[in-house]
Amino acid sequence: MHRVVFNQKGGVGKSTIASNLAAISAHQGLKTLLIDLDPQGNSTQYITGQSGDALPYTLADLYDQALNFKIRPKKSAEFIVETPHDNLHLLASHPGLEELQVKLESRYKIFKLREALEEIAGQYDRVYIDTPPALNFFSRSALIAAHSVLIPFDCDEFSRRALYNLLDALNEIRADHNPSLSVEGIVVNQFQPRASLPQKLVAELREEGHPVLTTSLSSSVKIRESHDVSKPMIHFMPGHKLTQEFLALHAEVEKSAKSRSKKVA
Repeated sequence: MHRVVFNQKGGVGKSTIASNLAAISAHQGLKTLLIDLDPQGNSTQYITGQSGDALPYTLADLYDQALNFKIRPKKSAEFIVETPHDNLHLLASHPGLEELQVKLESRYKIFKLREALEEIAGQYDRVYIDTPPALNFFSRSALIAAHSVLIPFDCDEFSRRALYNLLDALNEIRADHNPSLSVEGIVVNQFQPRASLPQKLVAELREEGHPVLTTSLSSSVKIRESHDVSKPMIHFMPGHKLTQEFLALHAEVEKSAKSRSKKVA
């Protein structure tokens, strides 16, 4: 199962959600790969405590190899690095991804990520893909390579308008490149249950038939503290309310994935 966490709107918690779900997946015994396609490298820093330029291999190396012919190219698995967490591996980001983007687009390497994942098929139980906050080469690559997409959502009117545009873009990618791509769910992040506007927006989205997940994520200063010490919540504060919400979210998406697999079978 390859899940991409994506929204064109920045600041909605993509890296936080992708990293915490991947950490829970690994903690529960599933061999898990986290892919950080965002040149900012927030997931890379969060999971390893290091920036991409301090790591031996990154996605920039994988993509650079795709651009430059080599007699003995490395296999995709050789660019994956270990993390401090059992069962969790990383295809790390690197600041150089920003400069590579134009070259990759001009050489039409949009399918390289999907090819890399096909090459390592069977080695991981779950793959989580973090993306930049824009519908660009890297996020399109992720959506083409993934089985499903999780959409983080902040409860305001700007986020709702951005959501409608995003759903249209996903329909286009599904039609052109990846017909099996499904919207696994909309993740309501930094939810304030006592405020009327968030409740109203979520209710309206559900009435419109959008797949808003049952589990929402609260706002907490502890998530920032977990960023600061580079420890996902399951390792930083296992008993915290927000950790329990991440666990519930993970259980919900896993249940949904199993249900879809049975229908396909």
